[in-house]
Amino acid sequence: MKRELGLLASLVLFPACRSAAELDGLRSGPRVDHSGALALIDEAQFVRHVAVLASDEFEGRAPGTSGEERTVAYLCEQFRALGLAPGNPDGTFVQDVPLVGFRAEPKATLWSPAGKRELAFPDDYVAVSRRTQPSIALDDLELVFVGYGVVAPEFGWDDYKGVDVRGKALVMLVGDPPVPSASDASKLDDALFQGRAMTYYGRWTYKYEIASEMGAAMAILVHETGPAGYPYEVVSGSWSRENFDIARSDGNAQRVAVESWIRDGVARQLFTDCGLDFDGLKARAATRDFRPTPLPGAQLDVTLKNTLREVRSRNVIAKLPGRGRADEAVVYTAHWDHLGRDSARAGDQIFNGALDNATGVAGLLEIAQAFRALEPAPERTLLFLAVTAEEKGLLGSRYYAEHPLHPLEKTLACINMDGVNVWGRTRDVASSGYGNSTLHDVLAQALRAQGRELVPDDEPEKGSFFRSDHFEFAKRGVPGLHAGSGKDYLDRPAGWGQRMSDEYVANDYHKPSDELRAEWEVSGALEDLRAFFSVGVELARTEVWPSWSAQSEFKAVREAALR
Repeated sequence: MKRELGLLASLVLFPACRSAAELDGLRSGPRVDHSGALALIDEAQFVRHVAVLASDEFEGRAPGTSGEERTVAYLCEQFRALGLAPGNPDGTFVQDVPLVGFRAEPKATLWSPAGKRELAFPDDYVAVSRRTQPSIALDDLELVFVGYGVVAPEFGWDDYKGVDVRGKALVMLVGDPPVPSASDASKLDDALFQGRAMTYYGRWTYKYEIASEMGAAMAILVHETGPAGYPYEVVSGSWSRENFDIARSDGNAQRVAVESWIRDGVARQLFTDCGLDFDGLKARAATRDFRPTPLPGAQLDVTLKNTLREVRSRNVIAKLPGRGRADEAVVYTAHWDHLGRDSARAGDQIFNGALDNATGVAGLLEIAQAFRALEPAPERTLLFLAVTAEEKGLLGSRYYAEHPLHPLEKTLACINMDGVNVWGRTRDVASSGYGNSTLHDVLAQALRAQGRELVPDDEPEKGSFFRSDHFEFAKRGVPGLHAGSGKDYLDRPAGWGQRMSDEYVANDYHKPSDELRAEWEVSGALEDLRAFFSVGVELARTEVWPSWSAQSEFKAVREAALR
């Protein structure tokens, strides 16, 4: 799809996506079979949704802003126009999500044998406190390197070895311990932390959680682009602005007081100043014999001021009641939020979030439209859930999973869309968490009907399965499906798809340049969305519920919930 910029501008200037006649037709028009429903997933309509949601008028869709108000109103209008029922039992299309917004102003002074250094925020480091208190002061912190900071009894792994780290600042590496294979040192041991594939132990969220359990005062993650999956600028751009958490009665007092990232080069210099070999310690951290290592002669002072505000954000949810087993549901999810506006920034201040994730929300609306027209209507209920604050730590989906509007033990699966393919048709679709549930069998079947194949994520070390909203469902046992564009593009040379993905991450991901582009080719997105729709059709009628694979860490949770 080669589109002229004039057309894109007109879509933003005239955002009313359907005429009155079209809306009447959707609500009361003839029902269609599966193939007819697939045809309703429409290119022009998909692009119109993206154009509206990613327009400057929506100001980057940050929670707690006028951009949220416009976004929520638009989604409610679209769901209502489709003739879908409100997804909240209170008769509305919204679920209130109580958040607390916090903007941190940290100052950090580091002492080492090389002398005193004032760390520059956010260039050298970022730091926040999720405790809802106006200020934090940590003085004379001892620093301890704890490797990957992992405690995994099932792997016989403990990076703490019983060492008391209470009240200290922990320095940790991102990712799972990369344990070499005993038979081939050039490969990783698949029996430990799933080899190349990241487990939850590798995610930065886990690192802060275990630091909290250990009673640390501060947790500092060393940013390395490879294990993190994105450059430091992504972290500094997100963490240096207002952030959010779910408002809790204890004010998040159980969380480690300060959560931080530090630039790779700053960490390496600190280790050198303390007479330590960073690379040598990093290699030792990939063994079971690693023990916590103090940084001799290093101390850290941190003060942090929090600007706090209460925010009533909202998830938006619609449903299509099942005609036979309405108490059982399949849920489609996509996050509506992005990073908003940075008024302190020179030039373009709006983070429009076109690919991330106006495309996913547009896909959610297109799939909802297809289900609304399907005849026969699905046996099970379909839920269409657009969640808030994904960019702030999957908060909207976490709140829904903690306060579900439809019982999770009656929810078969979560199908999540977070950034769809805008570069053309592919012969394949890549799925994060490949093989961890039977949902991949259902998706593979839908793709075979298109003459395509399902392939594993070729960068499993980035932990994509843990980085979007289906994960909050998975943690509570609901099988989650998150698939993205493949890399084998039609009429493109080998490696082209990887290059496009790399360029997007380097140049546009979480930057103001993530905007709707005239050169987008959304035929691939539509094909993927049709496959996701077919997965939902199958799940809405199958007698066999999807299940986790035997090796999945979520299998026991699901089995306990279904007893």
